[in-house]
Amino acid sequence: MEQAQAKAGRNKPERKPYLTKRILISASKQGFKKAAEETMQIMGYNVIAKDGWIVKIFLDVSIEKITQIEQENVNNYFALD
Repeated sequence: MEQAQAKAGRNKPERKPYLTKRILISASKQGFKKAAEETMQIMGYNVIAKDGWIVKIFLDVSIEKITQIEQENVNNYFALD
């Protein structure tokens, strides 16, 4: 009987962890949020894209515009946070 069970176990394919798009997006958002919080605490600011500009956001929530994003790239959706 043990041989039959052992044989049956060998014929089953090995299951690998399944990564869904939802899990990947959730993990990415959590990772970026944690990194942004740590960077803010260490450097005192974060650099992000906002309203067609690359800007620095400081601990006191003030914003400094660095450079405007070229118009040809504005319609593309690109979010890291």
